Amino acid sequence: MNHRDQNTGVTGAAKTVTSTLGNTVGGLTNTVGGIVGAAGRGLGETVNGATGGFGKPVGDGLANVTTGVEGGARAVAGGVKDAGQWRTN
Repeated sequence: MNHRDQNTGVTGAAKTVTSTLGNTVGGLTNTVGGIVGAAGRGLGETVNGATGGFGKPVGDGLANVTTGVEGGARAVAGGVKDAGQWRTN
């Protein structure tokens, strides 16, 4: 058996399973992050529209926080996908 071929046997099976799981979890994390970000921006816009200048700091803050959550989820999803594909930095 050629020890240099890391895509056969047990290692190949492990890579297939972890890749599938990594891509699934990463995709779900991206989806949830996107939903949180979009919902937060929508709520922030609603607060701004309903309260005018008075509530703008609250609406903008809400939008900014949830956009940050979305970005963090995107980074986590990328890391999970990379781990599932056995990539290293």
